[in-house]
Amino acid sequence: MINLELSDKHQETYNNLRMVAEHMMRPYSRHYDKEEHSYPKELEEVAKLLDGGSTGGSPAPKTEQGGARNGANLLAVSANEALCWGDVGLMLAMPGRGLGNAAINAVGTPEQIRKHGSSYAAMCITEPGAGSDSANISTTAVLDGDEWVINGEKIYVTAGGRCDTLVVWATLDKSAGKAAIKSFIVKKGTPGCEVTRLEHKMGIRASDTAAISFSDCRIPRENLLGSEEVATDAEGRKKAFGGVMQTFDNTRPPVAAMAIGVARAALDLTRDLLQREGVALTFDKKPENVSARDAELYRMEAEWQAARLLVQKAAWMADNKQPNSMEASMCKAKAGRMGNHVTLRCVALCQSLGYSEVELLEKFARDSKIIDIFEGTQQIQQLIVARRLLGKSSSELK
Repeated sequence: MINLELSDKHQETYNNLRMVAEHMMRPYSRHYDKEEHSYPKELEEVAKLLDGGSTGGSPAPKTEQGGARNGANLLAVSANEALCWGDVGLMLAMPGRGLGNAAINAVGTPEQIRKHGSSYAAMCITEPGAGSDSANISTTAVLDGDEWVINGEKIYVTAGGRCDTLVVWATLDKSAGKAAIKSFIVKKGTPGCEVTRLEHKMGIRASDTAAISFSDCRIPRENLLGSEEVATDAEGRKKAFGGVMQTFDNTRPPVAAMAIGVARAALDLTRDLLQREGVALTFDKKPENVSARDAELYRMEAEWQAARLLVQKAAWMADNKQPNSMEASMCKAKAGRMGNHVTLRCVALCQSLGYSEVELLEKFARDSKIIDIFEGTQQIQQLIVARRLLGKSSSELK
């Protein structure tokens, strides 16, 4: 039986994070939106309060019956929802909450988690010639003695400028296809690893997005996440790449939760602005008996609730060690699309106040767009879900 209820301790954490979002993040939203690439010093205290928590998960606590319930993954999506109600960009800029942390905690060995799990880790996947098609990456990793030598270029690395650790996707053998793709832990400052530029973006401006080059960058052999073996048979190749893709099963629900948070912020602000104008929404009437404006708000609230439940279910499955690849993609697709729709419609409903910079609605709309893109675009998520439902492979359904 699915249990999506937070424990008392986790609920207290969620409530505290909402207060952090309201009082320590939201007041700085506009400032760091205007001052792109400025370091938000205020987040250092917030990070201390969070005790360096990552977006990834760990095994859930056990019930008396021996089954797992609301563990670290469910808490992670709840935490992201609460913090992104305050500001998506500031949440992504927070030390210790990089997307790479989820990869390390999901597939790393106990020793790797001990050494790198609490670092500020960014994920390096996208390349100039490989975006959503992560199986086509060209960055290489060659074993030389007890070191891996990495060469290539990564772009659109969230938190790439400020993080201290990188999780880099690279191929051991281009001719072997996706079975040879592995992920590696690279410490920032390693010779051959260089941040080449910071991007100027539409949204999440408080978070830096970087391009990073690797030129004969040498890292210890033990910094490989997973096995060195490159499978040669079809089943082995599928299993090998599936292990790499398991990272996404852990990171997509927390990313989807970002859309839940910013959409909630837009809905709450819209209701507040309407109430200031004497328009109260009570939800005590049937949809067919309300105005077009109220009916649209009804629909958006329903879409928000549906997306939130999908996100929580995917996280709950991860806590309970259940395969959640399809559910992770479903929640990412649904939440990303919902976040874009809700934030833009809230701008429209509030008219000039929504479009102007007097309020934060237009910023919410700009910030939400990237959530539908990174960690796999809307189209990629739909393709993954279709493959799972139809029992098709990536070569059979492209």
